[in-house]
Amino acid sequence: MPTSAISSIEDKKRLVRRLAGSGRGFAEQYGFRVTNNPASLFQLLTLSVLLARPGDFRRALDTAGALRDEGWDTAARLARSLHADRVRVLRAGGQRGDVEALANVLGDLARTILERYRGDLRRLRAVAGHDPARERDLLTDLPGVDGQVVDLFLRETQALWREVAPVADRRALAAAPPAGARALRRRPRRAGR
Repeated sequence: MPTSAISSIEDKKRLVRRLAGSGRGFAEQYGFRVTNNPASLFQLLTLSVLLARPGDFRRALDTAGALRDEGWDTAARLARSLHADRVRVLRAGGQRGDVEALANVLGDLARTILERYRGDLRRLRAVAGHDPARERDLLTDLPGVDGQVVDLFLRETQALWREVAPVADRRALAAAPPAGARALRRRPRRAGR
């Protein structure tokens, strides 16, 4: 049985609080609710897709906010949107590069979540049996979602999906207190991580 540098649940919780600093994650600091409901989880995944793109994080935040303000705050609502409307909102949100492709990816992502999980990422978690490695696999099977997107998403949802904690991407590790970062680096990697 593998041992972990972070042995107890309480140790994990303390480390997560230290990594989070104020106790609020990135998304919450910028006005995105982090709750265990379909709309919030979908918005966090969409924000993660946008944050993983090259460019300024503020552009990703503005774009995610613009999508939400347009009423596309759930997989079902975004799936019903027209491609041309997604392109318009993405451009208005400040997205650069291949906006047409991004509009396709977001539409495909919404439709896939709707078809596989009836628009609810909690169903993905249930299908995975609350197994972090399986959750990662199922998330990376979604259109536009790679390992970086999964890291961003799970970093924001780890307070809700406790089985994945602690999660820290490169940015969080760089900002973490030295003891917390060392503990995460020593921690054995799970399959799929």
